[in-house]
Amino acid sequence: MTEKLSKGFDALRLSRRAGLAVILASAVAAFGLTATATKSVAADKTIKVGIMSGEDEDVWRAVVTEAAKKGLKVEPVVFNDYTQPNEALERGEIDANAFQHKPYLDNQIKQHGYHIVVAGYTGIWPIGLYTKKYKTVAELPKGAVIGVPNDPSNEGRALLVLQHEGVIKLKDPTNILATAADVAENPKNVEIKELDAGIVGRSIDDLDAAVVNTDWALKAGLSPKDRIAQEQIDGNPYRNFIAVRQSDESAPWVKTLVAAYQNDIVKAEFDKVYKGTGQSAY
Repeated sequence: MTEKLSKGFDALRLSRRAGLAVILASAVAAFGLTATATKSVAADKTIKVGIMSGEDEDVWRAVVTEAAKKGLKVEPVVFNDYTQPNEALERGEIDANAFQHKPYLDNQIKQHGYHIVVAGYTGIWPIGLYTKKYKTVAELPKGAVIGVPNDPSNEGRALLVLQHEGVIKLKDPTNILATAADVAENPKNVEIKELDAGIVGRSIDDLDAAVVNTDWALKAGLSPKDRIAQEQIDGNPYRNFIAVRQSDESAPWVKTLVAAYQNDIVKAEFDKVYKGTGQSAY
């Protein structure tokens, strides 16, 4: 009887161990399937990032490589003007963009009601006053024709450079969204010519001077030797950034994308491409 009970208990223990083993095996299998599915979803999703054509394409090639090391597929989508990337992001045609500063985005949100937020900073390109005809700001003649970008945020930025150099004075000296209509004093009676940001640098030969965004200055063949003034760096609100839809702000891939940009390898490529005209801003 005792021997039968002993064998019964042994059989019960074996049965329990077998059951536990089955449960554990099932759990491991389920976890494995879940992990595989999660990994598959992450691996299959390609993050489309809107960027501007030109030098930034080289920088983003390095970002793509760094993102791949972190398991994130990134596909740059190239645009040729500033008006398209935010609309494409809002519509869900791309997942992020990287081309703008905060005053520009604020103005875009005000105009179009976009639901776009800052995800992580990239670089800053100090805007400058360029000329092929004069060596200093003081040499600019009376009635000089000076080109400026005509989009709201960059025009105000350009006018602040001219104000800092004493060429003009604005009604509100701190107005980053000023236009030519906001000029209060113009001692040299200069003509402010408002042009598309992509055209103003290329029009330099037809102007006495032009305030040009650094990326467009490079595209127009302008160099630091053509620059007679530059905006201040300290306290500058014009840092560029990676932007995403507000609904994606907390998505795991956003941090991975930002990390893929904010590292020494990409910074080295950034410095190589922009040759000191731009600076990392993170």
